[in-house]
Amino acid sequence: MEESLPITRREFLKGSGNHCLRWSMASCSLFLLFKSGLSHAEKKAEILQEARHYKKLSQSRAQCHLCFRGCEVAEGKRGFCRNRENIKGTLYSVVYAKPAALQIDPIEKEPSFHMIPGTHIFCTATASCNFRCKFCQNWHLSQRSLEEISYVRLKPEEVVKKAVEQRCETVSFTYSEPTVFYEYMFDIIKIAKTKGLKTLYHTNGSINADPLLELLKYMDGVTVDLKAFTEKFYNEISSSMLEPVLHTLKTVKSYGRHLEIVNLMIPTLNDDPREIREMCVWIKKNLGKDTPLHFTRFFPQYKLTNLPPTPVVTLERAHRIAKEEGLEYVYIGNVPGHEMNSTFCPACKKKIIHRTHFSVSAKEVKNGKCRFCGYPIVGIWS
Repeated sequence: MEESLPITRREFLKGSGNHCLRWSMASCSLFLLFKSGLSHAEKKAEILQEARHYKKLSQSRAQCHLCFRGCEVAEGKRGFCRNRENIKGTLYSVVYAKPAALQIDPIEKEPSFHMIPGTHIFCTATASCNFRCKFCQNWHLSQRSLEEISYVRLKPEEVVKKAVEQRCETVSFTYSEPTVFYEYMFDIIKIAKTKGLKTLYHTNGSINADPLLELLKYMDGVTVDLKAFTEKFYNEISSSMLEPVLHTLKTVKSYGRHLEIVNLMIPTLNDDPREIREMCVWIKKNLGKDTPLHFTRFFPQYKLTNLPPTPVVTLERAHRIAKEEGLEYVYIGNVPGHEMNSTFCPACKKKIIHRTHFSVSAKEVKNGKCRFCGYPIVGIWS
């Protein structure tokens, strides 16, 4: 995912060693950084949650149908995502009810700018991912297996209870790829809906159609990382594929769920103006001109520390291209204080949501319309 946990590596290791639970009212952040303290054998012994969306094969093999990879998993082995293990021919989720990160964030951090702005989300994440992005800002979660990180045990109903206690309006799944803890996420959102909470899914978009459609029955909003618009980038930089992401975008839109897109712009890798224009044309044609698009600034991370931060002028050029192609809601992210972090009415051009980074200081959307001219503004507003 493209947003990072606001915690240093030193703090993470210190928290793990001290078995600590830290709550910071100033930053609205909740960190759970417990060391599990179990041996590998004990951890394996408690794997009980059968995976969804897979098929049993001959010779005790199992084929996962959750994402585009379709991993065939031999007995005693795990799939590419490291989170689904074959035990005697049955596929299990090894991360079910074992979150490695729990945090309260402003919904703008997701980013989801058109979904009850100014409110807070209760974020949940586990270990690992089904991508291998060289630029991942949350690599300490996404590029690690369960055994390599700290986590706690928290049942789905306990996650929802904490979200309610902390007065969060939404439960969100982010930081690592939620698809690889699908079963856990699915059970949480079913309970969350019974408590009147909204649900939000921040994904790399690689999930298959059937599990996605099952998920969308309970999901209010989806933020998808469209990392680039070439198969070459997806293959070489993320060890993945573009086409499944495009299919996910169209599926979410056709199902009628709120959709926002994030494009992290990385110098020399996905910032070609022609590629940006092609992507914007595709978005308008397939998803609609009112689909919010976020161009966010890259900072050197993980295996791409050799590249500089994205120049702001590059982001502004991408913003200009998107507007030229007719997209109505285009944002520049990871540049605190930038004017294009706010929302403007496509009709009267007045500022209707005033943001400074993740902080909302003014909202001029009334009953889903611009307060000044009455133009309908796409999103979830109540």
